[in-house]
Amino acid sequence: MENQNGILTLDVFQTKKEIIIRSTIAGVPGKDLDISITSDKVTIKGERKDEQSEESKEYYYRELYWGGFERSVILPEEVNADEAKATLKNGILTIRLPKLSKEKKVSIA
Repeated sequence: MENQNGILTLDVFQTKKEIIIRSTIAGVPGKDLDISITSDKVTIKGERKDEQSEESKEYYYRELYWGGFERSVILPEEVNADEAKATLKNGILTIRLPKLSKEKKVSIA
């Protein structure tokens, strides 16, 4: 059976020192989000629960997504996953990922 997760829309942009990911996550408390970060990838998982339980629903429009969602992003540069910070304010998730300093990369000839 195919995984039927919803699509999570994001903005991914950078400053000189960090990569920033922003997404609208309305209706999902921070404790119900699972964010995993490696040096080159970020995965965001969660579930939006419909807490209204009317017995008979006759929708005129049904555009809101209820259920699980997941999104992975391959990052354009390596980041320091240990220093990453995530905040959730007014339904907007912001993840700040400090870029690895070029000086810290080691090359062996």
